[in-house]
Amino acid sequence: MTAPAPIRIVVGVEPTDLDRVLAYHRVTKHQPQRFARSLGYMDWDTQPDPFRRFEGAPRFDLPLAAGEVATRYADLYEPGAVTPRALDADALGAFFQLALGLTAWKQYGDARWSLRADPSSGNLHPTEAYAVLPAIGDAAAGGIACGAHHYLSHDHCLERRAELAGDAARDLAARLPAGGFLVAVTSIHWRESWKYGERAFRYCQHDAGHVLATLRIAAAALGWSARLVEGASDDVIAAIAGVERAEYGRLDPVEAEHADFLLAVAPPSERGAEVDAAAVANALRGAAWTGAPNALSDDHHAWDVIDVVAQAARYPEDTARGLDGAERREPEALPLVPPALANGMPVPDVRAEHVVRTRRSAVAMDGRTSIPAARFYAMLDRLLPRAGVAPFDALPWAPRVHLAIFVHRVDGLAPGLYWFERDARVHDAIRAQLGDGPAWTRPDGCPEHLRLFTITERDLRGGAASISCGQDIAGGGAFSLGMIADFRRSLEVGPWWYRRLHWEAGAIGQVLYLEAEAHGVRATGIGCYFDDAMHRVLGLEDDRFQDLYHFTVGGAVEDERLQTHPAYAHLGARAKAAGEGATP
Repeated sequence: MTAPAPIRIVVGVEPTDLDRVLAYHRVTKHQPQRFARSLGYMDWDTQPDPFRRFEGAPRFDLPLAAGEVATRYADLYEPGAVTPRALDADALGAFFQLALGLTAWKQYGDARWSLRADPSSGNLHPTEAYAVLPAIGDAAAGGIACGAHHYLSHDHCLERRAELAGDAARDLAARLPAGGFLVAVTSIHWRESWKYGERAFRYCQHDAGHVLATLRIAAAALGWSARLVEGASDDVIAAIAGVERAEYGRLDPVEAEHADFLLAVAPPSERGAEVDAAAVANALRGAAWTGAPNALSDDHHAWDVIDVVAQAARYPEDTARGLDGAERREPEALPLVPPALANGMPVPDVRAEHVVRTRRSAVAMDGRTSIPAARFYAMLDRLLPRAGVAPFDALPWAPRVHLAIFVHRVDGLAPGLYWFERDARVHDAIRAQLGDGPAWTRPDGCPEHLRLFTITERDLRGGAASISCGQDIAGGGAFSLGMIADFRRSLEVGPWWYRRLHWEAGAIGQVLYLEAEAHGVRATGIGCYFDDAMHRVLGLEDDRFQDLYHFTVGGAVEDERLQTHPAYAHLGARAKAAGEGATP
């Protein structure tokens, strides 16, 4: 198949990696007169397989966790509220099911597709996860071997990629967080570029951020902590996951897996333990590796610009920098805002497992449903970083992504445009950009610690929809928003910050998804928006700040034509034994 003509990124004679990343961001902006390049149609003959499998790899079937995790949703955000579980097969099964497992199957006519705990742009799921585990039980008697394993959500199982035994196994186990394990996350850019073309790299990073949050929240449900391993280069992460081994050579390079991040999962008492990722990678290099990755498509469309930005945004071996003391500081001690501040509204008393497994992406909003201001403020409160509170304690940097919010139907709050700062240190810089035009007043009744400012009070439903590529869903909810990143300053530290900013945005989106579900409404991420039109609405004139992701929350319209089927009914006896016979 003939590939589309590549876009050549040329910035001066000797473009730097920063030049390439900035050029990618510019060329993939949607404009009202020109969308970022894609095929413009759905090539169903090359649709990628949504599940990576390793042919010939031994499998360990993880227990299904239907109703097994009793943690209340509110306890996810209360340090110490959940007693840490011991690391065993049951806990591991619950962890992966809550983070990455299937939640249902949908069907329309003959078409059938799965939904997962981790949302994804276009439900395409470019993200893969690999666990580095100590021995759990006796591998010879059906336990889990020490080594690296791929999680396959379709079958809720671990595929053993690398196994160590004896002294080598003991050495690897000693390098893992005490009582815990590591999760390496990768992205297959082809899964998104198949549909979205050049803009797909952005969406892959959003999805990685959602997965970072789902992993951290699943850990919290089991009483565990989870944090990014600082200083783990992309090459080291790739070695840990085994995604650059020779057996990948039989695949088209378009299907390559690219390293994203490494997460250390452990009881909270081990949160501060340092992990030497390079030593873990070296230990695994001596392991016995098994399994060959499946091909996802028979043919491909290459988008060279994605290869360029992926290379330019890599996190290199010699980079333990990127965070100075000010950026690394612990979050302020902030009060928790209860979900009910007025009107006697009760705190949502639901299990975390129920919220995770019933979360859905809204496909349309009803244009009627409103939410009380108390619930709106409670949702904003969840987006603030707190020490020991999921998911933002997994990120070792202070917030760099803030929100421009279109309020449409929030009882007790005037419709209009608002600015929400997740870190007070951005205030002077953003105010200098927006100038003296905005009112910069605080809404009446807003909790003092929520840095929410009024920009303008007026009906912006049409404007919000117009900016989101004309999608009514952005104006039909209770509120919608754009995630505005402290962009240029971050990228000048290192171009790899392009990915990190999108991860932070994805994590914000995941919290909004769960908060909406817990409060009886729905949410959805919006990747199609006119970047510069949003900047003009805010008065942003350069690339110091950039819009990275849109989101909307409100009353969803259900598509009654769709049938819903249980997530794991296809596993037969395993599903029945776990009570998976009905959709949660």
